[in-house]
Amino acid sequence: MTEHIQSRADSKSMTESQRRARRLGLWGLVRHWSEVPQAEQLVQWEEQARKDRSLERRIGSSRIGRFKSVADFDWDWAAVDRTQVEDLLTLDFLREPANVFFVGPNGVGKTMFAKNIAHKALMAGYSVRFCTASDMVNDLAAQETASARHRRLKRYAKPDLLVLDELGYLSYDNRFADLLYEVVQSRYQKNSTLLTTNRPFSEWGELFPNATCVVTLIDRLTHCAEIIQIQGDSYRHKEARERAERKAADRKQR
Repeated sequence: MTEHIQSRADSKSMTESQRRARRLGLWGLVRHWSEVPQAEQLVQWEEQARKDRSLERRIGSSRIGRFKSVADFDWDWAAVDRTQVEDLLTLDFLREPANVFFVGPNGVGKTMFAKNIAHKALMAGYSVRFCTASDMVNDLAAQETASARHRRLKRYAKPDLLVLDELGYLSYDNRFADLLYEVVQSRYQKNSTLLTTNRPFSEWGELFPNATCVVTLIDRLTHCAEIIQIQGDSYRHKEARERAERKAADRKQR
């Protein structure tokens, strides 16, 4: 009891830098604070080093991969609400938490937007996991026992932001729908899920033709959600055509 009272008294007499050093577990530095001329600088270096290591770990585990910056996107090419996208980049939806959907045809920038938002979240200190919807469900289905699947489910339930890319590009059976529902239910009103799809919700019954959980799945996902519709031709086709035109022009000049 006496030691506890003394500890509280010592804490009150500490500077903010000393308290930060104690939170970092730098007990030796706290004890010999007056003997170290650059004590405050050492605390700043340690804080920054830990932030850098944390960011490296989160980027590695997120599996975002390479992506094109949203700053290079041609907003005149596709019909998309730019204000809505830029609002998502403020990350306010993560604090609610709310879900996000990018819905549109192939090649209009859904994955690019998703990766930019995911990267922004990582830089802000959030944990992120990025994968295709099919890879996630196949990973869960590959677990041989219920306990192993439950442990693996935590990998997708825990991140502040889970990005499920390319839902709707393949056909799915009931098993896929059930596993997807497990993930969605485990994150419901706890953490945000960002999903990209080429199929509107009205067609999800066709994606999971015999699944009984489709209505509930959509209900969980769309409750408190931002839905961004994108219309237009494939941006990749545009870039491929422009590249081909540049190559042709270069050959003519030779």
